[in-house]
Amino acid sequence: MAFNIGLSGLRAASSDLNVTGNNISNAGTAGFKQSRAEFSDVYAASVLGTGSNPQGSGVLLSNVSQLFNQGNINYTQNALDLAINGNGFFVTSNNGDVSYTRAGYFGTDREGYVVNNFGYRLQGYAVDANGNLQNGVVSDLRIETSSQAPKATTQIAQTYNLNSTNTVPTTTPFDPADPTTYNSSTSVNIYDSQGNAHVLTQYFVKTGANTWSMNTLIDGRNPNDPTSTTPYAVDLTFNSAGQLDLTALSSTDFTVNADGTLSLTNWVPAVSNGATPPVWSANGATANAGGISLDMRQSTQFASAFAVSSISQDGYTTGQLSGLEIDDTGVVFARYTNGQSKVQGQIVLANFANVQGLTPVGKTSWVQSFQSGEPVIGTPRSGTMGALQAGALEDSNVELSDQLVNLIVAQRNYQANAKTIETESAITQTIINLR
Repeated sequence: MAFNIGLSGLRAASSDLNVTGNNISNAGTAGFKQSRAEFSDVYAASVLGTGSNPQGSGVLLSNVSQLFNQGNINYTQNALDLAINGNGFFVTSNNGDVSYTRAGYFGTDREGYVVNNFGYRLQGYAVDANGNLQNGVVSDLRIETSSQAPKATTQIAQTYNLNSTNTVPTTTPFDPADPTTYNSSTSVNIYDSQGNAHVLTQYFVKTGANTWSMNTLIDGRNPNDPTSTTPYAVDLTFNSAGQLDLTALSSTDFTVNADGTLSLTNWVPAVSNGATPPVWSANGATANAGGISLDMRQSTQFASAFAVSSISQDGYTTGQLSGLEIDDTGVVFARYTNGQSKVQGQIVLANFANVQGLTPVGKTSWVQSFQSGEPVIGTPRSGTMGALQAGALEDSNVELSDQLVNLIVAQRNYQANAKTIETESAITQTIINLR
């Protein structure tokens, strides 16, 4: 009996050494979760039970459980290194074979898919052609690495103040090259269908008490006729409170809409040949098919210096991918050289009712099992899911000092059980030597 007891102790101590050694060997493995050997005692049983004072029959390795406590977050500054602070696992797919991991080594392959260091594709919500997230449809995440197509300007919104103390210019007629013929001016870049930038300039000329004329040129030319420098004009009227009177807007060049906005519907994008004097002609691109909406309804006329408090337009030129940003909810933003950003997708996480029931399959990954239950899929920071940290990795949760102490304990256990076998051998030899 003592031989079997000692042998079971040796096996248990050896298993403990193996588990501890595996923990130590993976102390530097990102996303690794340490294991713990769990033992239980063994008693010989018979049909009628074990009796009131049974002798033990040794020890049994009942389970090797993994401890999924949080590892330290180590910042790497690599945009696609990802760490989970809290519950959840990254979902990866290897040709449809789904696995779960906490190791956040990710990058892109030659097709733009986000993959880990084994080539498994990260899963998440993709976007449609309009950049809208397709929530609920989990698929391979892909980064669009091609150039971003240009967008023609469709609207301009601006707010400015005209100085009510200005006087009517004495020099006439209006000449954009002569500042004495107008009171103030401002400009904004707009874009045609090919992403070419053009400068839209507005010149404000006071014509009387509370009345102004806004003269508009694009690249210094007439918007509809590049061979002409005659501006498009709009008559502006302000009320006694200094607010723009939207009902008094008047123009033969712009379309005055019912809501008080203006529409430029016949712009012909032009280009100069660079000669002296330059010759201007259409550049082959087009303006937005629906025209350009100009919203300046919040503009005022007060007794203060001319100032533009806000101005924006929605067009842009073509852009190259310059970087990625991932927020703590897993949304992936691509930044382009034209100053634009675009949502590329959203990373999803999986959680389980019993994470210790997951089956480890190596490569710091686990797969679902009957004991783990079905995965609950969600985005970071939703429900019980943890937050995502980009530019960082989760370190192994192995505490080396604890593991080294475990090594000493397992070694002593092994030696003690070997001593049990040695002692039983000596006793047996004594019995054999009886005469």
